[in-house]
Amino acid sequence: MNSSKDNSNSSNSSNIARAGQPDAEAGLTNRQVLQPAGWAPPRGYANGVAASGRQVFVAGQIGWNAQCQFESDDLIAQVRQALLNIKAVLAEAGATPAHMTRMTWYLLDKREYLARGRELGQAYREVLGHEYQIAMSAVQVAGLMEDRAKVEIEVTAVIP
Repeated sequence: MNSSKDNSNSSNSSNIARAGQPDAEAGLTNRQVLQPAGWAPPRGYANGVAASGRQVFVAGQIGWNAQCQFESDDLIAQVRQALLNIKAVLAEAGATPAHMTRMTWYLLDKREYLARGRELGQAYREVLGHEYQIAMSAVQVAGLMEDRAKVEIEVTAVIP
Protein backbone atom coordinates (compact mmCIF):
# COMPACT_ATOMS: atom_id res chain seq x y z
CA MET A 1 0.00 0.00 0.00
CA ASN A 2 1.63 3.25 -1.02
CA SER A 3 1.52 6.26 1.24
CA SER A 4 3.05 9.69 0.94
CA LYS A 5 3.84 9.58 4.67
CA ASP A 6 6.89 7.71 5.93
CA ASN A 7 6.05 6.27 9.35
CA SER A 8 9.07 4.04 9.85
CA ASN A 9 11.02 6.52 11.97
CA SER A 10 8.60 9.38 12.46
CA SER A 11 9.49 11.36 15.57
CA ASN A 12 6.24 13.34 15.46
CA SER A 13 3.92 10.36 15.63
CA SER A 14 3.52 9.03 19.16
CA ASN A 15 1.55 5.93 18.21
CA ILE A 16 4.09 4.49 15.76
CA ALA A 17 7.04 2.45 16.99
CA ARG A 18 10.52 3.37 15.94
CA ALA A 19 12.20 0.72 13.83
CA GLY A 20 13.25 -2.17 16.03
CA GLN A 21 11.43 -0.80 19.08
CA PRO A 22 8.26 -2.05 20.78
CA ASP A 23 5.04 -0.07 20.23
CA ALA A 24 4.87 0.84 23.94
CA GLU A 25 3.42 4.33 23.46
CA ALA A 26 0.44 2.93 21.54
CA GLY A 27 -0.18 0.29 24.20
CA LEU A 28 1.01 -2.41 21.82
CA THR A 29 4.02 -3.71 23.71
CA ASN A 30 3.60 -7.04 21.96
CA ARG A 31 4.78 -5.64 18.60
CA GLN A 32 8.18 -4.72 17.24
CA VAL A 33 8.73 -3.25 13.79
CA LEU A 34 11.67 -4.89 12.03
CA GLN A 35 13.79 -2.48 10.00
CA PRO A 36 17.31 -3.65 9.15
CA ALA A 37 20.01 -1.02 9.68
CA GLY A 38 20.97 0.78 6.51
CA TRP A 39 17.78 -0.11 4.62
CA ALA A 40 15.75 2.69 3.09
CA PRO A 41 12.55 3.12 5.11
CA PRO A 42 9.46 1.66 3.43
CA ARG A 43 6.53 3.91 2.60
CA GLY A 44 3.12 2.78 3.76
CA TYR A 45 4.14 -0.56 5.31
CA ALA A 46 6.78 -2.24 7.47
CA ASN A 47 9.44 -4.65 6.21
CA GLY A 48 8.62 -6.96 9.09
CA VAL A 49 6.80 -7.16 12.41
CA ALA A 50 7.47 -9.39 15.41
CA ALA A 51 4.58 -9.82 17.86
CA SER A 52 3.41 -12.01 20.70
CA GLY A 53 -0.06 -12.64 22.06
CA ARG A 54 -3.37 -14.03 20.82
CA GLN A 55 -3.24 -14.43 17.05
CA VAL A 56 -6.25 -13.51 14.93
CA PHE A 57 -6.41 -14.70 11.32
CA VAL A 58 -8.87 -12.91 9.05
CA ALA A 59 -9.74 -14.83 5.90
CA GLY A 60 -9.56 -13.07 2.58
CA GLN A 61 -12.24 -10.39 2.52
CA ILE A 62 -13.69 -9.11 -0.72
CA GLY A 63 -15.77 -6.07 -1.52
CA TRP A 64 -19.22 -7.43 -0.83
CA ASN A 65 -21.49 -6.54 2.07
CA ALA A 66 -22.69 -8.65 5.00
CA GLN A 67 -25.33 -10.25 2.75
CA CYS A 68 -22.62 -11.35 0.27
CA GLN A 69 -23.80 -8.83 -2.34
CA PHE A 70 -21.63 -6.45 -4.33
CA GLU A 71 -22.80 -2.85 -4.25
CA SER A 72 -20.18 -1.64 -6.74
CA ASP A 73 -17.75 -2.85 -9.38
CA ASP A 74 -15.38 0.05 -8.64
CA LEU A 75 -12.01 -0.95 -7.14
CA ILE A 76 -12.01 1.78 -4.48
CA ALA A 77 -15.54 0.96 -3.34
CA GLN A 78 -14.64 -2.73 -3.13
CA VAL A 79 -11.45 -1.98 -1.19
CA ARG A 80 -13.40 0.20 1.27
CA GLN A 81 -15.97 -2.59 1.79
CA ALA A 82 -13.29 -5.27 2.16
CA LEU A 83 -11.56 -3.12 4.80
CA LEU A 84 -14.87 -2.59 6.61
CA ASN A 85 -15.34 -6.38 6.55
CA ILE A 86 -11.84 -6.85 8.01
CA LYS A 87 -12.56 -4.32 10.75
CA ALA A 88 -15.80 -6.16 11.63
CA VAL A 89 -14.06 -9.55 11.84
CA LEU A 90 -11.27 -8.08 13.97
CA ALA A 91 -13.89 -6.62 16.34
CA GLU A 92 -15.36 -10.10 16.84
CA ALA A 93 -12.01 -11.10 18.36
CA GLY A 94 -11.75 -7.92 20.43
CA ALA A 95 -9.10 -6.56 18.08
CA THR A 96 -8.75 -3.23 16.31
CA PRO A 97 -6.72 -2.19 13.25
CA ALA A 98 -3.92 -1.25 15.68
CA HIS A 99 -3.45 -5.00 16.32
CA MET A 100 -2.82 -5.85 12.66
CA THR A 101 0.64 -7.23 11.94
CA ARG A 102 0.28 -8.58 8.38
CA MET A 103 -1.88 -7.75 5.38
CA THR A 104 -1.90 -9.39 1.95
CA TRP A 105 -3.72 -7.86 -1.00
CA TYR A 106 -4.72 -9.98 -4.01
CA LEU A 107 -5.59 -7.74 -6.97
CA LEU A 108 -6.78 -8.37 -10.49
CA ASP A 109 -5.22 -5.22 -11.95
CA LYS A 110 -1.81 -4.03 -10.79
CA ARG A 111 -1.94 -0.97 -13.03
CA GLU A 112 -5.24 0.22 -11.59
CA TYR A 113 -3.92 -0.37 -8.05
CA LEU A 114 -0.84 1.76 -8.76
CA ALA A 115 -2.75 4.45 -10.68
CA ARG A 116 -5.33 4.86 -7.91
CA GLY A 117 -2.88 4.78 -5.00
CA ARG A 118 -4.02 8.07 -3.47
CA GLU A 119 -7.67 6.99 -3.52
CA LEU A 120 -6.72 3.61 -2.04
CA GLY A 121 -4.73 5.32 0.70
CA GLN A 122 -7.65 7.61 1.49
CA ALA A 123 -10.08 4.66 1.75
CA TYR A 124 -7.57 2.79 3.92
CA ARG A 125 -7.14 5.74 6.31
CA GLU A 126 -10.90 6.38 6.50
CA VAL A 127 -11.60 2.78 7.54
CA LEU A 128 -8.47 1.63 9.38
CA GLY A 129 -6.80 4.87 10.40
CA HIS A 130 -3.13 5.65 9.98
CA GLU A 131 -1.84 2.19 10.93
CA TYR A 132 0.94 1.48 8.42
CA GLN A 133 3.38 -0.43 10.64
CA ILE A 134 2.14 -3.67 9.11
CA ALA A 135 4.05 -6.19 7.01
CA MET A 136 2.18 -5.82 3.71
CA SER A 137 2.28 -7.58 0.38
CA ALA A 138 0.31 -6.91 -2.78
CA VAL A 139 0.03 -9.54 -5.49
CA GLN A 140 -1.60 -9.44 -8.90
CA VAL A 141 -3.61 -12.59 -9.57
CA ALA A 142 -5.32 -13.99 -12.65
CA GLY A 143 -8.67 -14.26 -10.93
CA LEU A 144 -10.55 -14.46 -7.64
CA MET A 145 -13.22 -16.98 -6.66
CA GLU A 146 -16.05 -14.43 -6.93
CA ASP A 147 -16.27 -13.16 -10.50
CA ARG A 148 -17.19 -9.57 -9.54
CA ALA A 149 -14.41 -9.26 -6.95
CA LYS A 150 -11.52 -6.97 -7.89
CA VAL A 151 -9.59 -7.35 -4.63
CA GLU A 152 -9.26 -9.78 -1.74
CA ILE A 153 -7.43 -8.83 1.46
CA GLU A 154 -6.17 -11.11 4.25
CA VAL A 155 -5.06 -9.87 7.67
CA THR A 156 -3.25 -11.31 10.66
CA ALA A 157 -3.51 -9.48 13.97
CA VAL A 158 -1.97 -10.10 17.38
CA ILE A 159 -3.71 -9.03 20.58
CA PRO A 160 -1.40 -8.57 23.61
